[in-house]
Amino acid sequence: MTDIQAISPAQWLIIVNPNAGSKKGEKEWPKIYKYIQQRGFDFTCVFTAHRDHATQLTIENIEAGYRNIVVVGGDGTLNEVLNGIFLQQKVTPIDISLGMIPVGTGNDWCRMFDIPFDYKKAVDILKHKRPFVQDVGKISYFKKDKPQTRYFMNVAGMGYDALVAKKTNLLKEQGKGTPLAYLYFVFASLFQYKFMEGVIEIDDRTVFKGEIFSMNVGICKFNGGGMKQVPNAIPDDGLMDVTLIKKTSKLKVFRYARKLFDGTLVDLPIVNTYRGKSIRMRSTGKIYLEADGESLGHTPFVYEVIPRCLKVIIGP
Repeated sequence: MTDIQAISPAQWLIIVNPNAGSKKGEKEWPKIYKYIQQRGFDFTCVFTAHRDHATQLTIENIEAGYRNIVVVGGDGTLNEVLNGIFLQQKVTPIDISLGMIPVGTGNDWCRMFDIPFDYKKAVDILKHKRPFVQDVGKISYFKKDKPQTRYFMNVAGMGYDALVAKKTNLLKEQGKGTPLAYLYFVFASLFQYKFMEGVIEIDDRTVFKGEIFSMNVGICKFNGGGMKQVPNAIPDDGLMDVTLIKKTSKLKVFRYARKLFDGTLVDLPIVNTYRGKSIRMRSTGKIYLEADGESLGHTPFVYEVIPRCLKVIIGP
């Protein structure tokens, strides 16, 4: 562990996931490293070795004195670092600056803030260090019937969205994840999905009772590799945006697929949208959950928003 006295306020910690983007992180890192050096950064780099390792590395290094963190990875790695920022006890989360060089499969958080997928342009954005303070979501849920908590900074999905994310993640673990994999499973998983009865409460008011196909809760707009499923989300308004797709036919899912990408999904009669600070869901069976692309657990869920609590570095 680095001595806290040896770390200046300007020094950067770079957390690299070599497996991100079907090992794109490993392939691109030598070029990224060289360019970061050329741009004059004072930095230390560490590498993830397993699931949730980025959370552990974040906690350890914040306690060691780092206050500027950059993720070289995808949305999942970014989510792990976010959870490290909120689980550590050394400083308040707002004292940390968080940036990203995207090498993942979806890179959806970067789409929200105009962070280019070209690593040189992403590094140049870090150099300018333009700050933005965004909201963060906190989810309470169950995994194998035990209570769990997770933070998210982009979009959390449940129902069909969680099933698609789970299948995509299994493919990623085999080193075969691609942006098209998620879209493939959007259609391929239709034949095994079973609708669940659910009750949704927003700010202590029941807004929906019935069978649910899918639901997304957004701090930001994009998920699934460019899908705009929560197009009205504002990342610093202190509210979470909800897009609920009610029970519908599989034929309609095929027919309306393009609307997932242009944001017009929310105009369909099979879709309800809501906005609130607190969201609760319970169900007759287990409805499963993902957050920032990471497969988590099952109902009952409680979502809470933490307003303007995370300082991120964004594009122009």
